[in-house]
Amino acid sequence: MGGPMTPDDLRAALDLTPEAAAWLEDSRRRIADDPAKLAVLFPAAGRKVGRGALESLTGWTADDAARALLLDALPRPRAAAVSRAYADGDNAEKRAVLRALPILGLGDEGLPLVRDALRTNDTRLVAAAMGPYAAAHLDDEGWRHGVLKCVFVGVPVAAVAGLADRADAELARMLTDFAKEREAAGRVVPDDVHLVLHLADQES
Repeated sequence: MGGPMTPDDLRAALDLTPEAAAWLEDSRRRIADDPAKLAVLFPAAGRKVGRGALESLTGWTADDAARALLLDALPRPRAAAVSRAYADGDNAEKRAVLRALPILGLGDEGLPLVRDALRTNDTRLVAAAMGPYAAAHLDDEGWRHGVLKCVFVGVPVAAVAGLADRADAELARMLTDFAKEREAAGRVVPDDVHLVLHLADQES
């Protein structure tokens, strides 16, 4: 998909039954009128629209997309409500918040959520955290540590948005040190380390 993702892209990717589509649109209207309704409707999305993978959006599930559209219905300013949905959510709900960040227009106000996810060892959260929002908003040091975290917990670096553009000599140094430590401990160095080192070499 070229260009930034939009709510219309999410709608197009969802293949909902008429009943589920009606629930989603009604829920969006209710949230727009009363943001407090998000607390009840956000967790319900998986039951209402399903949790299957979306063919046209790699890594996204139907409940991810529906929850992103619910967050998009929040009136602005919406950062506090988005943060609350993340804080109160289970890991599936947290992942949906992270995936939604690029369409919510929060500026840098979503960064605390990205940083929180990168402190976990949940591969789904780490992968979602290193999407297009992180590529656009995380500072260089935070972004490099995010890539290192992906390699460390086994998230494929293919999940990292903007990798080819942002891989640099400092990231290469960090990954080289990581690889040396693994080798010294007699452990396997992930193939992704060599992929990122190649990208960083091309950027330098």
